Amino acid sequence: MAYCAPPGYQPQCNPTVPYLGPLCLSPGMSVYIHGVIPHHCNRFAVDLQCGEFEGTDIALHFNPRFEDWNMVVLNTFRNGAWEEEEQTELPFRKGESFELIIIASAEGYQINVNGSHFYLFRHRMPLERVSMIRIHGDVTLEALNIIGGGMVVCPSPTLSVGLSQGGGMVYQSGNLPIMCEAPIYNPPIPYCGMIPGGMTAKRTIIVRGMVPYGADLFHLNFMVGSTRDVAFHLNPRILQGTVVRNSYMGGCWGNEETDLDYNPFQEGQYFEISVRCGNWCYKVFVNGQRFCEFTHRLQPFTLVDTLQIEEDVQISYIHY
Repeated sequence: MAYCAPPGYQPQCNPTVPYLGPLCLSPGMSVYIHGVIPHHCNRFAVDLQCGEFEGTDIALHFNPRFEDWNMVVLNTFRNGAWEEEEQTELPFRKGESFELIIIASAEGYQINVNGSHFYLFRHRMPLERVSMIRIHGDVTLEALNIIGGGMVVCPSPTLSVGLSQGGGMVYQSGNLPIMCEAPIYNPPIPYCGMIPGGMTAKRTIIVRGMVPYGADLFHLNFMVGSTRDVAFHLNPRILQGTVVRNSYMGGCWGNEETDLDYNPFQEGQYFEISVRCGNWCYKVFVNGQRFCEFTHRLQPFTLVDTLQIEEDVQISYIHY
């Protein structure tokens, strides 16, 4: 299923704050925000508004407050007055990066922070009334996109992904693998692309996307383009609740590997897969957490020059 941003909308990298831009949501679409909380932050807000002028109705007011409160206030502003507040714990920390995703559904706004479910704010006014997004207060924005199931990120070369104690993604400076090629945004599925320069030791390939509702399975194949041999087949099977790893060489599948400590691939969930090629194996991280290793079966592994992605998945970002 294809989703589109509002007419004329383009993903924003490093937008200035306060920010005001067009927003047209339907169920299944999302607002993706990547930003940084400055050390001096008192509060900031993300407002899904019904118009561009001051005093307009606000369908969702998402308002993290640090000063004394240390909580997030959620509310609606209608007919010139605030309605009853909803309050919950504060998931942000001063001085740290964050990912905020607001997913529109028929029920309400599903809010995810740093890769984890945070809050469901139920609709108080029709979704189709929302026409603008406003972001203001003490926050720095690095990327903003309106999407329908994937995410588009404008990566900074100073950022790397780690895992917070709560299981979400956080960003720390200094260790992002150097990748010289421009990222690929929102590729159609099935996707088949050349790995520039082929696979080499210490090379990392990053794929971001989402598992759509109703998905059965999808796979990533790291292949030899000339022979179609698959050196590494990564195959999340959503309905079976497992992730199969294998190889396909000389017309035959090898032995499946299925052991897992955890399975991050679930319906409706965003993911980031990072595959790093070592001298002895592929090391796979998902959402910043170590996921598995797959020992090289095809040698030399430098023959691998193609990435293939197929089946039930929405991909928003590939970086070689």
